[in-house]
Amino acid sequence: MELPQHRDWMRLALAEAAQAPATRDVPVGAIVVDAAGEVIAARRNERELHGDPTAHAELLVLRSAAEVTGDWRLTDCTLVVTLEPCVMCAGAILAARIPTVVFGAWDEKAGAAGSLYDVLRDRRLNHRVEVFAGVEAEAAARLLLDFFEDPLRRS
Repeated sequence: MELPQHRDWMRLALAEAAQAPATRDVPVGAIVVDAAGEVIAARRNERELHGDPTAHAELLVLRSAAEVTGDWRLTDCTLVVTLEPCVMCAGAILAARIPTVVFGAWDEKAGAAGSLYDVLRDRRLNHRVEVFAGVEAEAAARLLLDFFEDPLRRS
């Protein structure tokens, strides 16, 4: 069941996502919150900015959070992302030992947290994640739809 702070955190991730089109990147934003509920890292997609196919918001924010904490194990943190993580990002989330993921919009084409795949909760793996899906889903989906419907934002 969604917690009240999930919506507040998602709004922060949405604000981060809204900045991505300035670099022609798909508007996906992510934050990492520590055990005290403090945001320790915030990032957005930067694939176009860096010409890097791995520069998804989730990977960038996990790297930033690891720098802040000084540990790659983010066992007391929550990842909040505006779009359901893909397989690559789900793998990174598992590797970082993130216990909780909160996401906004579902990704029916590439999602790995319950739609196309469910990597984060796969019982065959050594780590499983508690997933809160659909938090502020309409706002997250609207950012993406507006981006893809406006050819000037992508050129």
